[in-house]
Amino acid sequence: MTCERRLSWYELIPLFSFAALRGRCKSCKTKISIQYPLVEFTTGLIFASLFLKYQDIFFTDMLAFFNIYTYYAIIFSILIVSATYDLKHKIIPDVLSLIFGLLAFLGLFLFTSLGFYPHIPSILEFLSGFLIALPFTLLWLVSGGRWMGFGDAKLALGIGWLQPLSSAFSGLAIAFWSGAIVGIFLVIWDKRRRIRNRGMKSEIPFAPFLALGAILAFIFGLNFFGI
Repeated sequence: MTCERRLSWYELIPLFSFAALRGRCKSCKTKISIQYPLVEFTTGLIFASLFLKYQDIFFTDMLAFFNIYTYYAIIFSILIVSATYDLKHKIIPDVLSLIFGLLAFLGLFLFTSLGFYPHIPSILEFLSGFLIALPFTLLWLVSGGRWMGFGDAKLALGIGWLQPLSSAFSGLAIAFWSGAIVGIFLVIWDKRRRIRNRGMKSEIPFAPFLALGAILAFIFGLNFFGI
């Protein structure tokens, strides 16, 4: 981004290029953000986890595996981009939330917890997205956007459609717990910015926590509440 030189193919190999270049541009030696290898590593880890989750289908029905793996690889990639963008810019682009929500809604008709299975979803499955988005919408309305951004509610809508309601609520719990832990840690630790004296006006992007909860709940099929 500094010298605007067109990158060569060997400078674009995930993780390996960053390590080989020692985290700096080959031309101008500008430091490359650690964001890039972290996102690359996270994406690779999720892709590998998806394979392990559906490996039984891989060995029995290659076409079904291709359909389900491609779908979830795309949708989780969008979720990672949304979380990264929110972490960096404190906003979730509407276009990402829209695409994510549409794909998640489409998945209601194509996939079940067992894999690729076109069907008509139940009423509860239709409502699951709205049930997961409701707490965020209420927080946004009550606080006038000070406690929670409306972008989080839009993203939560797709997360509710992405997986069974039990897993979605479990992912929501992980998101709030992890967000609370990080928030408390920042209040105590970040004395230089004096977060405590500023009345917690510093914004903490919530999309990364939503993504973390959704991914963990989906990969491991979590059900904390016995729904």
